[in-house]
Amino acid sequence: MKVLSWLDWRNVLALVPLSDPQAHAIAPQLKPEDLQEAIHCVTPQGRIYRGARAIRFMGMRLPLLVPLALFMWIPGVIWIAEIVYAWVSRNRSLLSRAFGCKDACAIMPARKREQDKLA
Repeated sequence: MKVLSWLDWRNVLALVPLSDPQAHAIAPQLKPEDLQEAIHCVTPQGRIYRGARAIRFMGMRLPLLVPLALFMWIPGVIWIAEIVYAWVSRNRSLLSRAFGCKDACAIMPARKREQDKLA
């Protein structure tokens, strides 16, 4: 989430961590286990995107991720992206240890944003 908050120059995303009580209020149909497996994106209209599809949806709204998001619209790419995302998600603890990451790969400090409190 730290990386997404820094890429969100236009402040179009409201990032809510799984541990926040509002996460359940925003999408009560999602179980905590589902939320731990993958990133989810809930649109203002209530549509829910999960995993690579959430990255693609958010990517179209974050200038630096637009090329990646456009690439993910090529037929068949999202299917491969979902497989890669699922593998990374299942192995994130191992990958974090392998790359020496702490605090979810805290490369940069958390960015305090008002809309994250209001989500």
